[in-house]
Amino acid sequence: MAKRITIIQGHPDAQARHFCHALADEYAKGAEDGGHDVRRIEVATLNFPFLRTKEDFEKGIPPEVIRQAQDVIKWADHLVILYPLWLGSMPALLKAFLEQVLRPGFAFEYQKSGGMAKKLLTGKSARIVVTMGMPAFVYRWIFFAHSLKSLRRNTLWFCGIGPIRSTIIGSIEGMNEKQRLGWLDEMRGLGEAGK
Repeated sequence: MAKRITIIQGHPDAQARHFCHALADEYAKGAEDGGHDVRRIEVATLNFPFLRTKEDFEKGIPPEVIRQAQDVIKWADHLVILYPLWLGSMPALLKAFLEQVLRPGFAFEYQKSGGMAKKLLTGKSARIVVTMGMPAFVYRWIFFAHSLKSLRRNTLWFCGIGPIRSTIIGSIEGMNEKQRLGWLDEMRGLGEAGK
């Protein structure tokens, strides 16, 4: 079944191409070959401020570029979020983007009773793709993939997104061409399947 897929490229460098960009391109090619409709958000090219107050997060008016991103996210059945691991987590620009986009009233709704917030993005699935210099098993088994788990549980699941799958690609600086091509092939296959 064809899906509407939004790819969120979270690499903060808009001046150069990185492995995250190649992975996103291959995912998009596979998705289009599989009959899916694809839209993209390149976070590094967007101009928006960082949120600095609770009041702005809850009641501020999002900038136009953020409202447009919200429309593309709302349109999607499936989200693909790609980013490099920096200092054990996502780059600050991607975090700032998610804080701007996933505001109350769009991604969730506070309950007057003080109970669990109402999830407003139910019915959407996601894949998170994280690249890193360390071996993937070190991140997964020694660091317990803590930042990835936080994004899955505390952000995406909190807003109603699920299922959420992940792909961890480690040791990217030491990869040979065959290994890189293998990951690109895997991304193309995931895109074709809409997963």
